[in-house]
Amino acid sequence: MGRIKEWEELTISDNFLFQKVMQNPRLCKRLIEKLLGIKARRLNYPVAEKTIEASPTQKGIRLDLYVETEDGTTIDIEMQTADKPLGWLPKRTRYYQAMIDLNVLGKGKDYIDLKMSFVIFICTFDPFPESGRKMYTFTSRCHEQEGLELGDETVKIFLNTKGKAGDVDEDIDKFLAYVDGKAAEGEFAQDVAAEVERVKQHNETRVEYMTLMMELKEQRREGYNEGVIDGENRGRNEGRNEGRVDNIVDNVRALVAKKGWSPDEAFDVLGVSPEDRTVVMARL
Repeated sequence: MGRIKEWEELTISDNFLFQKVMQNPRLCKRLIEKLLGIKARRLNYPVAEKTIEASPTQKGIRLDLYVETEDGTTIDIEMQTADKPLGWLPKRTRYYQAMIDLNVLGKGKDYIDLKMSFVIFICTFDPFPESGRKMYTFTSRCHEQEGLELGDETVKIFLNTKGKAGDVDEDIDKFLAYVDGKAAEGEFAQDVAAEVERVKQHNETRVEYMTLMMELKEQRREGYNEGVIDGENRGRNEGRNEGRVDNIVDNVRALVAKKGWSPDEAFDVLGVSPEDRTVVMARL
């Protein structure tokens, strides 16, 4: 299981702190303008941990940072620190895009009412191994005719804090270095770092984080402390193993119900192994 960080250890790459910092409309607006190379006259107040569920039987999503511009453009920004099997992240953007569109397009509206939409992942690893680029931008294009765009107005962007190739806005370059753990340089990164320190001095936010972490630690204790099986006994103690899996199932269900998380997010927080994930998913 991954260790839960203490409040003092949090950095901008941690989802909780990233969300709190980017709820500052001024910083959020600057990040979006520099990332997309646009000028936004006004942004609707950024929403952290926005949850979208199509129906009780479908997989919902919890967005790190969701913003709408004055003209209706939707922008989702996610902080991604855990590497996954190749293809997992692109498929996640596909699902997020579909759910955002479903959320935006109410009953009685036509498809033409859908506005420009961006799904952006800030990754602390290269999402496309050995490519080494700082930024990857994807749109839908025709294979048979060069330069022909589909025109569905959806864009998926992956930022790589480890990237070396390609050019990005200078402030974004320094921001990515800051996310990667380096000293804040440049006006934007320094402003973000200052907001990080301000948020970390906010006692109510600290209590909010500590309360959440206490709940997660309790979930871990309930799911694992009584169900831990010594490695050499694992094979012949199927009854205890079954109880351990039952505890994981209960913990995942509780996090999904109480926090609005997806099973994958609950698995990550609880530190569930790939083998157990397969077994648990079959029971959810």
